[in-house]
Amino acid sequence: MSQNNNGFDVFDPLGVYKNMRDAQLDAWAKVMVELVNSEAYAEATGVMLQNYLSNTGPVLKAMEAAMQQTLANLNLPSRDDVTRLAERLINIEMRLDSLDAKLDEIHPPTSRPAPKPTRAPKGKARSKENQE
Repeated sequence: MSQNNNGFDVFDPLGVYKNMRDAQLDAWAKVMVELVNSEAYAEATGVMLQNYLSNTGPVLKAMEAAMQQTLANLNLPSRDDVTRLAERLINIEMRLDSLDAKLDEIHPPTSRPAPKPTRAPKGKARSKENQE
């Protein structure tokens, strides 16, 4: 009712500014899409990434060395320690599985069911009501 064909609302004082904003955003989006899809942008991004990676490598190594020293001072395991422990546990588990298989070959499991656990004998416990 209060809008004309262009979607302009005469009762909206900021409608003109909203339309200008939308037009600007559309124009910027088109320019940015063209820029990002260019070969020059890809090359520039590649150079920046290469410089970033070459500059952060020594910093990361220094941080890792500091973390190793801190963990050692606090008597905490490092990632390498946990990894070595996990490898040892996997090795032990594989050996136990191998021994279990060999024992099954020597003494095949019997078909009788496993014994039921024994229960403790029931005492003559009295409730509080019976004690009074």
